[in-house]
Amino acid sequence: MGMFLNSLVPVNSYQAAVSGKYFVDKSSLLEELIPALGMEERFFCITRPRRFGKSIMANMLGAFFGKSVNAENIFYNLKISSSEFYRKHLNQHDVIYIDFSELPRNCMNYQQYIDRIQNGIISDLAEAYPEHAIDTTKAVWDILTYIFQKSRQKFIFVMDEWDAVFHMPFITEKERMDYLLFLKSLLKGKVYVELAYMTGILPIAKYSDGSELNMFKEYNMATRARFSDYFGFTDAEVDRLYDIYMRTTKSPGITRENLRLWYDGYHTKAGEKLYNPRSIVCALTDNELANYWTSSGTYDSILGYIKDNIADVQDDLALMFAGGSVSADIQEYAATSMRLNTKDEIYSAMVIYGLLTFENGCVSIPNKELMDSYASMMKKEKSLGYIYNLANISKKMLSATLNFDTKTMADILEFAHNTESPIFSYNNEIELAAVVNLVYLSARDKYRVEREDKAGKGYVDFIFYPEQKNVNAMILELKVNDTPEAAIQQIKDKNYMLRFKGKLGETPKYTGQILAVGISYDKKTKVHSCKVEIL
Repeated sequence: MGMFLNSLVPVNSYQAAVSGKYFVDKSSLLEELIPALGMEERFFCITRPRRFGKSIMANMLGAFFGKSVNAENIFYNLKISSSEFYRKHLNQHDVIYIDFSELPRNCMNYQQYIDRIQNGIISDLAEAYPEHAIDTTKAVWDILTYIFQKSRQKFIFVMDEWDAVFHMPFITEKERMDYLLFLKSLLKGKVYVELAYMTGILPIAKYSDGSELNMFKEYNMATRARFSDYFGFTDAEVDRLYDIYMRTTKSPGITRENLRLWYDGYHTKAGEKLYNPRSIVCALTDNELANYWTSSGTYDSILGYIKDNIADVQDDLALMFAGGSVSADIQEYAATSMRLNTKDEIYSAMVIYGLLTFENGCVSIPNKELMDSYASMMKKEKSLGYIYNLANISKKMLSATLNFDTKTMADILEFAHNTESPIFSYNNEIELAAVVNLVYLSARDKYRVEREDKAGKGYVDFIFYPEQKNVNAMILELKVNDTPEAAIQQIKDKNYMLRFKGKLGETPKYTGQILAVGISYDKKTKVHSCKVEIL
């Protein structure tokens, strides 16, 4: 046992995860990797957004294969235990486990960083193989080759956060190249590598011709189907966790539907919809819906990607914030050192980091958790131009609506329409919805706003569910080349207010006043008309 060779760290970390109340068994991943042991295609790089279970899976590999302890008590009841490979490989391999995000004490430069890793592995090897009289002054790959020639011993490499160096401010561009060469020297063409499993956020950054690490097969969430089921939670898995929550939580306060609205919305190449796993576990543990994955840092990240090309992305941003999707050509990689100029480069990076989701050639904002971060940015960033301006008159729009001030409502919509942007031509419904969404942005502080919600006999454009007391609920219907009266009549005829009644036998979700809001736009006269009525 050492710091890197057959370390106890992944064993203890995975054991803690398995013992958790909301643990999801993904151990079948091992059954996919075992056949690759010692084969030509034995190099795997799996990339996902942060908090999507990458480290848990890396810890699982270290715990299962490594010789540090007998991990039977961890795996005996997991899916992998039924595999024909189970006994043959459980704790039967030498595993070198590297978490590349860890730093030595007072680390100031790349040499200190990489020396900790190389010297640590050499020290572990010298202790584990004293019979070979290892020369600790040699490079780690030379020592590993020497051990293989003496004993035919091979090693499994499990490497977590491989891309951490691309986020460290003290590491230069040249040193990042040196790091790629370190990985190449350690792994490429080496007979002692039995399996190499690498995870991170960034796919392998191809700085030159990609030859340094081209032995790896890369698997990201957006463009590769394999391994989709092992990162993130599926609907069926969340159903099981929610059942545990309902059986074990005193006064549960989260609905299954709200879990979907807050944390679902990611898509894999295989067509699976995924939930953010960290957010699901935190929400069920705390019995509270909140922004667990996102933070002020997420808002900064969003702005960081779009700041160099706001003019090209702001209309797309408005459409996506209204629940729409935007065509994009997602590229295979986007390194942090790249200057992201084109929309496709920007959206590629945002998909990689989990700030957008990608499906059928389009990008969109996946869920409410991220919507809140986008909303925060829109209200704070003057560089967003008309989006910022409309977001900051949205309090006035909400107040006017609640006070039946239809003239002010129409004036604000007229102000929005006079903004020079293609989306204000109202060529389709999503463009009108995007405008309405922006001018009601502040409503998200008091309401859960849903668009195109199934209600009564049809679909309603917007429903505003109060999340504070003494706030009226609202149903908003949009019409082009019609009247606001016709919009309100549709709300009545299709009985959209049933959405607030709940299922038969349940206590109504809301018992206060419901406002019907009709908004229309006449393309010929260029006039907006509004009407508000109590249902």
